[in-house]
Amino acid sequence: MSIIDLRNINKIYNEKKAGTIALKNINLKIERGDFVAIMGSSGSGKSTLLNIIGCMDIPTEGEYYLDDRLVTKLSNKELSRIRNLKLSFIFQNFALMKNYNVYDNVELPLIYRNISNKEKKNKVITYLRKLGIEDKIKSKPMELSGGQQQRVAIARALVSDADIILADEPTGALDSKSGKDLMELITDINKQGKTIVIVTHDEKIASYCNKRIIIEDGNIK
Repeated sequence: MSIIDLRNINKIYNEKKAGTIALKNINLKIERGDFVAIMGSSGSGKSTLLNIIGCMDIPTEGEYYLDDRLVTKLSNKELSRIRNLKLSFIFQNFALMKNYNVYDNVELPLIYRNISNKEKKNKVITYLRKLGIEDKIKSKPMELSGGQQQRVAIARALVSDADIILADEPTGALDSKSGKDLMELITDINKQGKTIVIVTHDEKIASYCNKRIIIEDGNIK
């Protein structure tokens, strides 16, 4: 059963002027529990595609069904709710709150969840431990290395228990061992039934996935 269903998606930036075509007639179905790599050269449209899947951007034309719900016509408030409950992001630039410590950053997706503080704490500590940064729990992002910041961002994405995890070059700031450890963790999460979509240019990262989508000049190859 498709959890992600894109139909005739086009994305044009600066449409009123000359216009830059980022995506052309994209038709794509991703099944529940898939582990998908989106690959392509710089500027090919792969990050734009990920942003549309993640309801961070809206297509110029076409329809997007997320878990059988048409989301292309929803209000910003409804899209925000979907992003909080159904989708989780691992951003390439970390997107951490610089004035929050590690614990507070990871806890962010849980703030508006109807769960106890004890359960929130257990979830946060569990993923900080799995990612090897439990000892940095009180540190601010600027006190961490790039790799440590990336692991905080990953913990924040995983702690939400969302159905779909979207990652943009998630191992970019990690050394080879940490990158391997991360992909093994994400693979375990996929085996638990989560749908994973990763943008990457790295064949080693793509080898963990069971499907590959190649984007070239805004088209799926």
